[in-house]
Amino acid sequence: MPAERAPVITVDGPSGSGKGTISRLLARELGWHWLDSGALYRLLALAARRHGVALDDAGTLADLARRLDVRFADDGGGEPRVLLEGEDVTRELRTEQTGAAASRVAALPAVREALLDRQRAFRRPPGLVADGRDMGTVVFPDAELKIFLTASAEERARRRHKQLKEQGFEASMDALFRDILARDERDARRAVSPLRPAADAVVIDASDLSIDEVMARVRALVRERGLHGD
Repeated sequence: MPAERAPVITVDGPSGSGKGTISRLLARELGWHWLDSGALYRLLALAARRHGVALDDAGTLADLARRLDVRFADDGGGEPRVLLEGEDVTRELRTEQTGAAASRVAALPAVREALLDRQRAFRRPPGLVADGRDMGTVVFPDAELKIFLTASAEERARRRHKQLKEQGFEASMDALFRDILARDERDARRAVSPLRPAADAVVIDASDLSIDEVMARVRALVRERGLHGD
């Protein structure tokens, strides 16, 4: 099967909606590849900080994005490890500081253009599950199944607080809530690739759903579309 014909399932949504967990589980169940597009923007923000590049220097950031030295290492256990220039930055990648910086660089058209081909290169047989904010609208508009996963800002803040505590980070629930609202507005209002469901996306509100319940709905959609793993 040519890479450009490999099936794609996109899972878009705001920060903290659970799209990363759901897409990773689905990719493993199907035996497909997985693209965490948000990690690329977080990695770029990290690389910018390490190389002294300002977060509003679009040209230099775009150049840095094109030559980003990144590797994803998944041992099939917990969260995949992410290496930047040979160093494991998995933990640093998930901090609120990195997330806020990533949201800023992601708003720059030159950066999004620089990372577009890199993201599309993840599409290869037997298939790809891609999660992000514009996977179904911009990166893979021909995806066989598009899911938009959302949840209330309060619930997303609660989940994020729990996740950070489990990882050993201290965080204020109020600060997380304010950050999520600010990030939502920034992502929705940006000029290029604003956060919104694709016209043909299936919207799932996971505010009151467990991971198992969301996965059950997603599996049903996968069956309806005739998609399956090897």
